[in-house]
Amino acid sequence: MPTPSMEDYIEKIYSLILNKGYARVSDIADELFVHPSSVTKMVQKLDKDEYLVYEKYRGLVLTPKGNKAGKRLLERHALLEEFLRTIGVREEHVYEDVEGIEHHLSWNSIDRIGDLLQFFKEHPDCLEELHKSQSEDKEDDDV
Repeated sequence: MPTPSMEDYIEKIYSLILNKGYARVSDIADELFVHPSSVTKMVQKLDKDEYLVYEKYRGLVLTPKGNKAGKRLLERHALLEEFLRTIGVREEHVYEDVEGIEHHLSWNSIDRIGDLLQFFKEHPDCLEELHKSQSEDKEDDDV
């Protein structure tokens, strides 16, 4: 099992490769706001754990294991963002809240959140009711 820090790196590397076609140490450092030397150490660990293949000065490539993990981690992140937006969390809190909770939920919990989102898609009236009660709560807060 990767640590939360490893998950952040795998997710970011996967995302960079998806969007740019490659992920360099400097790109990863910029995206994660860390020093390149920290990225190099983590990339070497991820190479040892077979999530990627790293060749100094040549770059890195995700292994099938790394691709699978990266895809799932990126999907988890997107699902949690969708969930928080769906339940009415203010946009300025969504990213930070997802970063705060994504590593602390079991995959079973993630799957149940996915089920709940699917339920809301199939029953928009329930979602309307939720948003209506939130509007009423906001009005009460404004008084």
